[in-house]
Amino acid sequence: MRIDLACDHAGIESKNAVLAHLKSLGHEVVNLGTDTADSVDYPDFADLVARRLESTATAEVTPLLKEAGVLICGSGQGMCMRANKYPHIRAALVWNREIAKLSREHNDANVICLGARQHSIADALSFVDLFLATPFSGGRHQNRVTKISASLH
Repeated sequence: MRIDLACDHAGIESKNAVLAHLKSLGHEVVNLGTDTADSVDYPDFADLVARRLESTATAEVTPLLKEAGVLICGSGQGMCMRANKYPHIRAALVWNREIAKLSREHNDANVICLGARQHSIADALSFVDLFLATPFSGGRHQNRVTKISASLH
């Protein structure tokens, strides 16, 4: 699976741990930064991940992710808000294992957002693993997911 990964200055330690972990599992991981502690604007990094996922987005529904994004900032909330501006992104702010699972199972989320200041690295790795391993259940949830991506105009 290809996984695009980015963070702001608050998420560097967590991002580097997630990067190493996912690579050790054999995933193709693209590090989109940031890689320094210099203050940056999280929307710029959410945009990098969202735009890369857009370039390969299809209308095909498959239970398992083929590509995903991981975004990390101090709380996870800012990254999540920005990523969800893109119609092909369903970003989930994850704070426990149940939410990691349900965001995939019920919402077909394709981006997981984590708060580096909210979780231990061990918890973050656990959330990412569960998120990536959980299939979308489809069925009654498919119509709801379709409505999420529908234009409001």
